[in-house]
Amino acid sequence: MNKELIVRSSSDAVDFALLKDGRLIELHKETEGFDFSVGDIFLAKIRKALPGLNAAFVNVGYEKDGFLHYHDLGPNVKTMLKFVKKATSNQLKNFSLRDFPFEQEIDKNGSIADTLHSNQSVLVQVVKEPISTKGPRLSSELSLAGRYIVLVPFSDRVSVSQKIESKEEKSRLKRLVKSIKPKGFSVIIRTVAEGKKVADIDKDLQNLMKRWENMCKKLHKAHQPSKVLGELNKASSILRDMFNDSFTSICVDDEVTYNQISNYVGKISPDKESIVSHYNSKVPIFEKYGIERQIKTSFGKTVTMKKGAYLVIEHTEAMHVIDVNSGNRSNKAKNQEDTALEVNMISATEIARQLRLRDMGGIIVVDFIDMNNPDNRKKLYDHLRDEMNDDRAKHKILPPSKFGLIQITRQRVRPEMNIKTREKDPNGDGEIEAPIVIVNKINADLQKILKKGDKKITLTAHPFIAAYLMKGFPSPRSKWFFDFKKWVKIQPRDAYNYLEYHFYDQNGSIIKV
Repeated sequence: MNKELIVRSSSDAVDFALLKDGRLIELHKETEGFDFSVGDIFLAKIRKALPGLNAAFVNVGYEKDGFLHYHDLGPNVKTMLKFVKKATSNQLKNFSLRDFPFEQEIDKNGSIADTLHSNQSVLVQVVKEPISTKGPRLSSELSLAGRYIVLVPFSDRVSVSQKIESKEEKSRLKRLVKSIKPKGFSVIIRTVAEGKKVADIDKDLQNLMKRWENMCKKLHKAHQPSKVLGELNKASSILRDMFNDSFTSICVDDEVTYNQISNYVGKISPDKESIVSHYNSKVPIFEKYGIERQIKTSFGKTVTMKKGAYLVIEHTEAMHVIDVNSGNRSNKAKNQEDTALEVNMISATEIARQLRLRDMGGIIVVDFIDMNNPDNRKKLYDHLRDEMNDDRAKHKILPPSKFGLIQITRQRVRPEMNIKTREKDPNGDGEIEAPIVIVNKINADLQKILKKGDKKITLTAHPFIAAYLMKGFPSPRSKWFFDFKKWVKIQPRDAYNYLEYHFYDQNGSIIKV
């Protein structure tokens, strides 16, 4: 498994494409001037507490107030509020929390009105970016994420990632961290810390402590509301959370961004700094790596897969619905059950990719093809779980229901990635499918026709599409010949609309797909 990170810069945004064995699995955009990213910490003011919701609305400088629920306050919120009051009034010179007296923890079933009041200063962290008409979702249980650990102030425990399975390794890491952990802070040990030495983890801890102290020094002069600690830029946060030996290339088309990423990789993994390269070519970087094509073919309502299968993805107000279709493909399997299992397994892999690619969150319901064998249903469920193991977003997958539906909940922390796959019609006022999507449809229809056994086939299409199909070597038409051992005659038709194409048999009759 090889992973590549491709970074494209423009005047107002930076796009990050994560490839796994050449296939696009994640797409992120960092827009200049957007101040509310997950992980950002703000010095804010309580607008008003609402006992009915057991939550407070907080002014963080966004057009809509942020939402802070009682359960997101953290058990030591009283200690944090006392700390903020002293820090903002310049009564604190030491921010280590070693000698700072802790207040009593709040009751788990308490009321927001007993803890917070209007115009009170508070430190809050963005846990969910503004989505649609809602402001950011906030938490006052702060955390600072590093490469190997997460530092949590106003707490005092050590926990280890559940993804580290070895009990011996968990015990070793706990003992190691307890020996270096500063008083007044909790430490969460991340999965990538597995097998690491005390020097590596201690260096990460010291970096986080510096970030904490630098943030606290700003509190005295900071106006309210204001951001006092920003999350790392998108490239660094992706590398911090995902970088490992499977990364084979990081390619950047902007020199400033290249230097930033190169320096960051040099810090977290010096032996891998050589994989970072500066892309300098007239061909756009996303075109060079085939990303633009994958974007056009992956974000539509219909997603085609190998062997003729396809997904239909619908978005409703309450949930996302995904329908799995086997398509009109030849059945090489022995029976319908085997066919259903094969298509479902292919679909599960693509669904895991689509959830990450589109960053779909909330409730997702998948209608797989019905299977009667309980062993096959379990095999599908286990396969889907394995495919989603690399997904950084918290998620839960329920086993197939009696109706063959699989329900997934996936953490939603930012607006869903939504890219239009339709373009302006050059011949009219409406919209049409992007050219590459049209070519993919022609490909799918042709496969169905060729499998029926027609000997001589003629394709008529708009001149632009016809030219594309015959261009280069191997051209799409050449690939059809290599795959099916049949030559397809292509004839341009000036009178056709852009979307129009037809297949004809040897008698000149239209072939219906």
